[in-house]
Amino acid sequence: MSTLELKIPPPVIALSCMALAWLLAQLTPGWTFVMPARIVIAVILALAGMALALAGFFAFRRARTTPNPHTPEKATTIVQSGPYRFTRNPMYLGLALVLLGVCAYLANPLTLVTVVVFIAYLTRFQVMPEERVLLATFGEPYQQYTRSVSRWL
Repeated sequence: MSTLELKIPPPVIALSCMALAWLLAQLTPGWTFVMPARIVIAVILALAGMALALAGFFAFRRARTTPNPHTPEKATTIVQSGPYRFTRNPMYLGLALVLLGVCAYLANPLTLVTVVVFIAYLTRFQVMPEERVLLATFGEPYQQYTRSVSRWL
């Protein structure tokens, strides 16, 4: 299974999970429920997710290091500013929030399984391989960072 490590771009995984959520909602219309203000909730979650992901991206740019998820070995520094003060993966957490917004819009509890799938997949095939590379590259400073800031929240 290591052949999947660092291969599929996280936004592609997120879009695939969104399509899966839509499919689940279409296949199980009886599970859909009336959710007051679902559009407002969906938009707030999606906008918060986009803002978090962009804040993470721009923190990388300010630090002049690569935001490319396929080449963690090209990282030049450990970014600890902006959203990286409270999560080691704000770009991925932002995508998860956008996906959660899609699930809120669909108003079908079965769609929430796609958020779990997204986080589990990214943790195993993106985050853990990145962490191995960053630990090998930066050593103890990165180890200290992982002890002080959680992976997701």
